[in-house]
Parts: sequence; structure tokens; C-alpha cells
Amino acid sequence: MKIAFYGSSLVSSYWNGAATYYRGILSALARHGWDITFYEPDAFDRQKHRDIDPPSYARSVVYPATTEALRDVLAEARGADIVVKANGVGVFDRELLEGVVANAGPRALKIFWDVDAAATLDEMRGDASHPVLAALPDLDMVLTYGGGPPVVNAYTGFGAKRCIPVYNALDPETHHPVAPDPRFACDLAFLGNRLPDREARVEEFFLKPASLLADRQFLIGGNGWETKDMPGNVRHRGHVYTAEHNAFNCTPRAVLNVARDSMAHIGFSPATRVFEAAGAAACLITDAWEGIEQFLTPDTEVLVARDGQDVADHLATLTTERAQAIGQAARARVLAEHTYALRAVQVDALFRDHLARQAVPA
Repeated sequence: MKIAFYGSSLVSSYWNGAATYYRGILSALARHGWDITFYEPDAFDRQKHRDIDPPSYARSVVYPATTEALRDVLAEARGADIVVKANGVGVFDRELLEGVVANAGPRALKIFWDVDAAATLDEMRGDASHPVLAALPDLDMVLTYGGGPPVVNAYTGFGAKRCIPVYNALDPETHHPVAPDPRFACDLAFLGNRLPDREARVEEFFLKPASLLADRQFLIGGNGWETKDMPGNVRHRGHVYTAEHNAFNCTPRAVLNVARDSMAHIGFSPATRVFEAAGAAACLITDAWEGIEQFLTPDTEVLVARDGQDVADHLATLTTERAQAIGQAARARVLAEHTYALRAVQVDALFRDHLARQAVPA
């Protein structure tokens, strides 16, 4: 059974926050017997910043960002049982979605996999000609990596036949406790690229506590922050490769999760960083968002902050012993309930059920 998956990048996490999600879901699906090909364009210098080799669980096809190469890779959709277009590829997003619909076989399952549903829905509300709106009647389902009931209701309201959240999770083989690394030593660390709909929240939840706690050390990793004015007790690391994420999470006293504006507003949208940190048994402080209790219990498995003052207050009273207890509790919770192996059971059942119904004569 073949899956043709058109996404941003599987082999590079550079300006590609969905990489961990793709790797976790697809590697787990491969263990259920799926034959997966991942198609990604050579764009945004991602190939120059690869952080994994082409994996064994999927055939990796990197194509030039040209219309000719696009036509060739879309033609391969005809031989797949499942055809997936993920959002946020960055080039040819409209053409890829239209091409998936046009090239998929008559019995193939056609999916739009939305890894930024809150933003996509905002775009759809403001643009009656949005390509996803146009494609919904021809798609069999929409999968999202977050959003919960608000996203499901919005997508079905726009005409999606089915919308099902497949949440971020943990791959314990790639994200786990390691020895501390002095490069990442600090009281609070944050990892995330500088994006317009996140920057104000980073200022509130990260830079404000840094200014309030001048005697504490703060570390920020990710692309784009090198030109940002920051307090003197904040260090910037630049892009942090996936292989360094465990040390980045294990070394500080606490790590911070800051949702983007749209995800914080809609709730039920834990970022990959939440599960990466929990898998490393890090003490996580997160901005408040609806639905967090579905994933981690506040005060015992995660610390929740309503604003920057709350973050500062948490740090001011956080002992090493309590930080370790919270991290260990979080790790136990995600190992029991939120692994990609469990998510793959959900997705595998969805795929096989749909294909079985397609195979039954009308």
C-alpha cells in the first residue's frame, strides 16, 4: 500500500517546524507496512541544512523548484493508494494541491494534511478563492496536527467531508534524556524561529521575564533573532539542529513553549516542542491555551503562565528538585499517551477503513 506525501521537507528542519512531526508520523506508519514516498522541493536552503540522511522508512525525493519537475513528481501520484498534500511547502502550494486532486487515482484516498490549521482557516475566511476551499469537495478528508473541536467545526463548516486532528507527539527513539551540555546552560531556554505571529508573545513570555530577572540567564534558539534587541542576560544560539534538541531541553532548569497567536487563540494545539521537551524530561513552562489538560496536567506535569510575570514568578521559586519532578512526570505521561506509535495506530486505522469501504462495490 503506497502513500505519496507532498510536504515541505523530511530531511531538513531548517525553517521547517513540521519536520519532527513528519518524521514521527511517517516512521511509525512505515512499521504498519505502508510504502511511503515523500516529495519535497529544493527551496529555502533547506537542502544545505539537512539534519538527517534520507531515512529508511520513506523514499525521499527532492525535486528542483521548477514547473517541469513539479509536473513530473505529481504524475507519480497516479500510482499511490493514499495521496497527501501538506500545507506550508512554501513553493507551488496551490499547484501541488490542485495537482494532487487531478492526478490521484479514482480509488485513491485524497488528503489535505494541515500542519498550521489555525492560520489556514484565517486565510480561508478572508479569501473566497483560497485553493483549499476550492479543493475541499474533491478531498476525502482533512487531517490536522492540532486544533481540536474549534478546527474540526470550522473545517466541516467550510465543507470538508471529514476533519480529524492527529496531534503532535513524541518519538522516544529520537527525543529522550541525555547528559547536560554547557553550551545550553541557563535558567530558561526557548527554541523557535522568529515569525510575525509569534514575536509579540515571545517578547511577553520570554524577554519580559529576562528583564525582570536580571540575575538569571536566558537562552533563545532559532532563526531570525540575531537582529532582535534583547536584555543583556539573553544569549542567542541561532539554528539548533535536531540532533542538539535533547541537550537543549535537558540542560536548562526550565524550557519555554510559546504558541503562535493563531494557535494560542484556537487552543488544542501543542507544538512539537512540547513533546520534545517532555520526552527529554525537561521542566516545561508554557503559555496558557485551551485544552492543555488533554496532554499534560498543570502544576504537576507542566507549569502554565498567563503572562511574562507568571513566567518570572515560576522561575523565581523553581527549585532543581521540583523542576526534575515535573520533567519526570511529563515524560511518563507522554510515553503512556502521546507517542507517534499511538498516533500511527489512529492514522493506519483511518486509512485502511477508508480504502476498505472504497473497495466494496456500490
